[in-house]
Amino acid sequence: RCLVSKLFDVCSNSTLEEMEQQDEVKVAWGMGIAGHVAESGEPVNIPDAYQDERFNREIDVQTGYRTKALLCMPIKDASGDVVGVAQVINKQGDQCFTPADEKIFSSYLQFCGIGLRNAQLYEKSQLEVKRNQVLLDLARMIFEEQSTIEHMVFRILTHMQSLIQCQRVQILLVHEASKGSFSRVFDFEANDLSGDDGDTRTSPFESRFPINIGITGYVATTGETVNIGNAYEDDRFDPSVDDGLNFRHKTILCMAIKNSLSQIIGVIQLINKFDELTFTKNDENFVEAFAIFCGMGIHNTHMYEKAIIAMAKQSVTLEVLSYHASATIDDAYRLRQLKVPSSAFFKLYDFKFDDLTLDDDHTLKACIRMFLDLDLVERFHIEYEVLCRWLLSVKKNYRNVTYHNWRHAFNVTQMMFAILTSTQWWKIFGEIECLGLIIACLCHDLDHRGTNNSFQIKASSPLAQLYSTSTMEHHHFDQCLMIINSPGNQILSNMSSEDYSRVIRVLEDAILSTDLAVYFRKRGAFLELVKPNTEMSVWQSEEPRSLLRAMSMTVCDLSAITKPWEIEKRVADLVTSEFFEQGDMERQELKITPIDIMNREKEDQLPMMQVGFIDSICIPIYEAFASLSDKLTPLIDGVLENKQHWIELAQTAKEVYANNNNTSENNNNNNNNHCKEHEEANEVEVKTS
Repeated sequence: RCLVSKLFDVCSNSTLEEMEQQDEVKVAWGMGIAGHVAESGEPVNIPDAYQDERFNREIDVQTGYRTKALLCMPIKDASGDVVGVAQVINKQGDQCFTPADEKIFSSYLQFCGIGLRNAQLYEKSQLEVKRNQVLLDLARMIFEEQSTIEHMVFRILTHMQSLIQCQRVQILLVHEASKGSFSRVFDFEANDLSGDDGDTRTSPFESRFPINIGITGYVATTGETVNIGNAYEDDRFDPSVDDGLNFRHKTILCMAIKNSLSQIIGVIQLINKFDELTFTKNDENFVEAFAIFCGMGIHNTHMYEKAIIAMAKQSVTLEVLSYHASATIDDAYRLRQLKVPSSAFFKLYDFKFDDLTLDDDHTLKACIRMFLDLDLVERFHIEYEVLCRWLLSVKKNYRNVTYHNWRHAFNVTQMMFAILTSTQWWKIFGEIECLGLIIACLCHDLDHRGTNNSFQIKASSPLAQLYSTSTMEHHHFDQCLMIINSPGNQILSNMSSEDYSRVIRVLEDAILSTDLAVYFRKRGAFLELVKPNTEMSVWQSEEPRSLLRAMSMTVCDLSAITKPWEIEKRVADLVTSEFFEQGDMERQELKITPIDIMNREKEDQLPMMQVGFIDSICIPIYEAFASLSDKLTPLIDGVLENKQHWIELAQTAKEVYANNNNTSENNNNNNNNHCKEHEEANEVEVKTS
């Protein structure tokens, strides 16, 4: 504590302007006459100052003035605390100050105490207003400026410097991996803004100034606030940091910066408050509030930077994935050179179409033929080589799983083509929606892993964490977009932005509709629209047409159930095999018992389960489609025929099961009789013996 002169050496003809230009005089608390009065709170009246040992003659030496009579009194506030000291020197006429003078001076100082107290309260309120404004500005800045740590820290340091004026402000960020060290150190001097680049500078200097690891390290480790009036008297201070510098540490205020989890993420340090003052408790309170905002801002910016880095990594990964997922230009060129036969050659209009006779090249050429016959290439200006490469890329991105592979996607697409052309529904949907449906059919199971949505959720796979509903369908759609946006595969690049957006919406809705959960959710509304002699005009509205597209995707996805029995049985065996593989994984990896349809131990029940599947899922939708167009009657006919085959298989399985049980019982009876005869023989043998 010390006394600092606010008005010094005032005489009757002094002006306030002159007094404000004077240098401050500091007096240590308890030292000299003024220090003694401040400490004791009692007045001092001395006839001759030089005769009092408490008097400090250095002031007279500085001013050239000879102090004789001196009256010094404390200035107290309403609570009786000393807030200052006033003294009058050398009463005119070389007289001593009398008790009457003391009384007058004391009365005057009472008003001074009131005035000083009011002035201090006003200054404090003004300071609070300024501090609150700075904190509000800082809060606003934190949410506006989160692009980089450098910009954020620079704004924080400039705000701090504007309020608590000191020679240096530093922010040290704790290293995440090693909490005992600092990853980055930012330094800001009071005159940095007035330098050559002060107006344009947007980031503080890094590692410009030696750091006292003793104090900052202590705060970073313990989280305690350190306020030092004299750095050289503190054992934690390392004086060597001042070596070779035109700078000397004196006062230090160091405080931890914490994030929302109260974890220490950095340290803020203020060095050498101006006017050689020490940092006060008010300064600590303000820096503490400041540090909270700093912690929020730095933490948010850290998260933002991590997100930016993650996005950059993702972008690079997607670029690499896109490159490897895309077919080569050479393969596209080779496919382009091949002659594409007619739809009649491939039997693409036939509801009984079988892909077994086609090799992979023929399936690709058949896809090209469907695009050509629906006039999609000409209408949307799709470059032929781009279409070839896109088809090859789509085929490449189907995994080699038992059923949900390229062949399944191709068959679904052929059924959609057959329905659109035989019923003339392509006129109802229009070219844009037809394009979306054909692309959706080809891409609806992209990157299928041979496991369903339920498995993804049970296994807590990354895909299930990305999408809580229709997990695989969302992934198929994302893969579809990745390929469509890959260089050399952009079959929609020549479309207008409006048409492009429309195709993507149709595409997404169609692929997500292949989830049977979505099918059940939409089927009721669709069946409400399907009545005997329903006019096709009902499908002109967007919502009914959206339902028709969704149901068409399910009809095509399950279309194997409508094919001749040899095709249906072959496909059912593939589906069953894939289901059993998933059931095996659930049993071995997830340690759970799979549902019956995926359980090898329930294989004998599959025919009856197929009948249940046909009754609950297939018949309602295929009957509805047959009522919409008699051209689609072969589909429901095929379903009903195959149902009968499954019933026969179920009956056969039941008879085999019964025969096996009878055989088992007979074997058990024979074994029992044999044992009984053996026992009787033993008894006879014993009696004979």
